[in-house]
Amino acid sequence: MNGIILYCSCPDSETAEKIARSLVKDKFAACVSLFNPVTSIYSWQGNIEQAQEVILMIKSSEHRYTDIEKRILDLHPYELPEIIAVPVKQGLPGYLDWIKQCTQ
Repeated sequence: MNGIILYCSCPDSETAEKIARSLVKDKFAACVSLFNPVTSIYSWQGNIEQAQEVILMIKSSEHRYTDIEKRILDLHPYELPEIIAVPVKQGLPGYLDWIKQCTQ
């Protein structure tokens, strides 16, 4: 199994929880951790912006990436939401097996 961790920033807890529950409910992700609040400083349309956001850390399988991306795009209010996937190269075998089982 090729595991991935995806990161997605959300404008508030309500949006973050809605996306997280949807991903886990439909077996797109085994677990979603919410980091709240974080301060994001970023460049957007020529300006330096600052916002309080909630970061999702989504634990899943590589074959679920397209499903996750589509679901986030369907539920996310941002014009251009952050969706970044990072491959999992190593991990506790039992934990990686659990992710695989949860996302089949």
